[in-house]
Parts: sequence; C-alpha cells; structure tokens
Amino acid sequence: MTTQEFLDYMKTGETVTAGSPVHEVMHRLSQEAIRITLDLNGRYHTPEEIVALMSELTGREVDESFRLFPPFNTDCGKNLVFGKRVFVNSGCKFQDQGGITIGDDVLIGQNVVIATLNHAMDPDSRGDMNPKPVHIGNKVWIGANATILPGVNIGEGAIVAAGAVVAKDVPARTVVGGVPAKIIKTL
Repeated sequence: MTTQEFLDYMKTGETVTAGSPVHEVMHRLSQEAIRITLDLNGRYHTPEEIVALMSELTGREVDESFRLFPPFNTDCGKNLVFGKRVFVNSGCKFQDQGGITIGDDVLIGQNVVIATLNHAMDPDSRGDMNPKPVHIGNKVWIGANATILPGVNIGEGAIVAAGAVVAKDVPARTVVGGVPAKIIKTL
C-alpha cells in the first residue's frame, strides 16, 4: 500500500484493523516521522531549515511563513496540512493519521495535543483504530496545554483557552474553555 492509498483510506473514516496493511503503513510512516522529528528536535535549526524539515515530514511544501519552536512530535506527518503564517509553540504533539488541517494565521500554544484516532471500545478489538480528522479554521488561537480530540472542527477566529479539552466543534468567533470545553463568550 502506498502513502497516497493510506491517506485515501484514512479519509474514509473506516476502522483501521490492528495488523492490517493499513496498520503496517501507519507503522512505516511513524518510523519516518520519528527520524525527521528527532533531527528537528535534536539540534538548532534556522527557521528556513525548520520549514524544509516540516515539508519533508508532511510530504508537501510548507509555506516559508510557517514558524515552529521545537520540540515538536507527530506520529505520521503525511496527513498534516499547514496554512500560511502558522505558529506552533514548543512541546506540541500531533497525532495526524486521521488528518489535521490548520488554516492561515493560526497560533498554537505550548504543549497542545491534537488527536485524530480513537481505539475500539470492544476490549477484544482494542488495537483497532477509528480515524476522524481535525480542522482548524483561519485566525484560530489555541492556548497552552489544550487538547483537541478526534473529529473536532474549530471555526474561524475562535479561541481555545489554555488547558481546555475540546471534544465538540467550536463555532467561529467564540471562546471555549474548560473540561470538557464549553462556550465562554462570543467575539
């Protein structure tokens, strides 16, 4: 199975069965992501070098306006899309197999976690995974230590407060916070 076939499969939202060919590709891509992120996190890189490493990690050109403060971790990379003028602060962990799309002018605080996979509820199939993409709209600000769960869409101009656990979609131009995150106010 090619990387593109893997990405196409993940877009379907179908279950990834443990030990299946899709699961094997996940492991292969994870090994490549580990190699690239260890290079990224292991020594100083100029902003231009970081853009080049992130382009290698994602398999697509990352805009020269992209900025990241390492360390950064992801377990796939190939299902991660960044817009223009995105800033990712240090310590972020993205689980992008299910797909993470980040719009333009997005600020992501320290230690943010974005997850796109859930394991099966049935203990006998717990190794199986269910992908759901995360979409982050333009001009979103995600505060430090927030967690974005699988399948969440964050609307344009929204703010996710520090420490929030976002399990449901966030409407545009709202502020959400808490565990689980709830609307605090409209902008």
